Amino acid sequence: MTALRSAAGLGRSLAIYYGRPWRQNALVEFYRRLIAPGALAFDIGAHVGSRSRALRRAGARVVAVEPQAPFAAFLRLSLPADVTLVQAACGAASGEAELAVSSLHPTVSSLGPLPDQAATAPGFEHVRWDARQRVEVTTLDALIAAHGRPGFVKIDVEGAEPEVLAGLSQPVELVAFEYLPALPGAALAAVDRLAALGAYEFNAVRGEAPVFLWSGWRDARGVRNWLAARAAGEESGDLYARLAE
Repeated sequence: MTALRSAAGLGRSLAIYYGRPWRQNALVEFYRRLIAPGALAFDIGAHVGSRSRALRRAGARVVAVEPQAPFAAFLRLSLPADVTLVQAACGAASGEAELAVSSLHPTVSSLGPLPDQAATAPGFEHVRWDARQRVEVTTLDALIAAHGRPGFVKIDVEGAEPEVLAGLSQPVELVAFEYLPALPGAALAAVDRLAALGAYEFNAVRGEAPVFLWSGWRDARGVRNWLAARAAGEESGDLYARLAE
């Protein structure tokens, strides 16, 4: 039964992320405006590889990091040969950890607080975390030591973003991380961590839309205020942080 649920979850994710190819094309163009050709990009929480593929098409060299076994197996078979796959989670320290897995909704599998804190939040009532997987954990610092300093790091780890950034000891040019209105503390902690690493300014994307919400970038205080005003049931999205010139 678990295998059937995992297969159904994989199929669901493929339909979500590849069922509308025009969205992928728009994401490629969005990345081209942000990332220099040939730049190194880390895709932390690669899932079915849609962001890795978009980054590669935009001209980046890509390291895809994904801990869930069915998805890492899919990526190993389907990603272009020049994309480096690391089957691991990313956290504050290297080692092992237990991943809470939602077999039918694998996009919300997490090492973070989501299963405990958001299980009854708006939008998550139908989700069940029904399995556990022991996974290897690496750090952004370890990835940098192995592959080089990236120009872009994308993080989508369902509330564990602060732990991922805790494993980074140097600023990188551009970082994107998911914000979940149901877990405001996670996004606020991620902003604080980046602010401690460097002089970052921020912009936001709602949902999967490849367009910034704001015409100008905001400082850490401005984005903290914006996050604090989000209601738990609002749509999630990504925050982009770039080093101020």
